Amino acid sequence: MSETLAAVRAETTKLRGIRGTQVSLLLFAAVSILIAALGGWSAKNALESDNPSLRSDFTPEQAGLDGILYGQLALIVFGVLVVTSEYTSGMMRVSLLAVPRRGRLYAAKMGVTALAALTASVPVTVLGYLVTQAALGSHGSSLGASGVPRALAGSVVYLTLMCLFAAGVAAIARSAVVPLAVLLPMVLAGTHILSLIGATKEMARYFPDQAGNELLTVDSPHTAFGFTVLLAWTVAAVGWGWVRQRRWDS
Repeated sequence: MSETLAAVRAETTKLRGIRGTQVSLLLFAAVSILIAALGGWSAKNALESDNPSLRSDFTPEQAGLDGILYGQLALIVFGVLVVTSEYTSGMMRVSLLAVPRRGRLYAAKMGVTALAALTASVPVTVLGYLVTQAALGSHGSSLGASGVPRALAGSVVYLTLMCLFAAGVAAIARSAVVPLAVLLPMVLAGTHILSLIGATKEMARYFPDQAGNELLTVDSPHTAFGFTVLLAWTVAAVGWGWVRQRRWDS
């Protein structure tokens, strides 16, 4: 038990020492809240001017969760950097000397990554929602509105799992280039485009980000489906990353 705690403390110390991870967490908060404010302000103007550009399914409750869809990109970068920084710096050999049991080292790294993502996601998700409602003014809603508490909790789960998924993919690739080149375009636009095309619409539901979106959709009837699919992707990525580390690291 003491060895496990020591490994966790070591990973926490390393996490604090990686400048890129600190920057990515700050960007996650800044982008999420900025988009939340701009989205609320833009929607308020559209509502008060009867602007037809406002989407037909707009609700203030759902608008309060839109900011994190963009902020999550920085959280994905965070998950990738936590893992790949040791490979690029050559510190992985040192870490393996300090913690020879690779399973313990890997579990500590993933546990610290998940905890950091969770800790950052809770305040950013709630604050982003409140900022949107404040920007909407009289058109805004409350934290206690129907379906909102569950969607906020789902958003935190979504962000944490997506960060872990990114970390798992990074462990598989052992490089930041491939995970970022694949994951960022996929989350930003790739799977969304596929979801709009008739031939690929059904398939797109099974991508991690599209399935996970059900978790942060207010009153979604497919929350369990989205959670199951996203969890499966995350477990597969983290599990494969462990196999990759066990077989090839030295």
